[in-house]
Amino acid sequence: MSMSDPIADMLTRVRNATMVSYDTVDVPASKLKIALTKILKSEGFIKNYKILSRQRQDVIRIFLKYDDEGESVIGGLKRESKPSCRVYSKADQIPGVLSGYGVSVLSTSKGVVTDKEARKMGVGGEILFSIW
Repeated sequence: MSMSDPIADMLTRVRNATMVSYDTVDVPASKLKIALTKILKSEGFIKNYKILSRQRQDVIRIFLKYDDEGESVIGGLKRESKPSCRVYSKADQIPGVLSGYGVSVLSTSKGVVTDKEARKMGVGGEILFSIW
């Protein structure tokens, strides 16, 4: 089955799993999705992740994170750049998310990075998604 937007599929799986308070969610693996998952872990939005080998395609098992009251740490996810409408930004024009409480994830010439790292490196790129 061909998928037109695998990043949106990953974000939707995570969003749906947090809405019903699942502990884990499985996502088909790719190099880009693994890079995105590493950013989610480093920014503290997920507990951990594990790459599981399967016959056809590897799977990323994402362990979701909740606070003491059982609410998800992820308040929201928004896909910014879509296959039909790409969103690019220069290094000095990268928008902030909720006055610094959220994070934008960009695909740059230096790899997949957060908005803070892109500003520090002085590179722009495609804004993939925002999370808060």
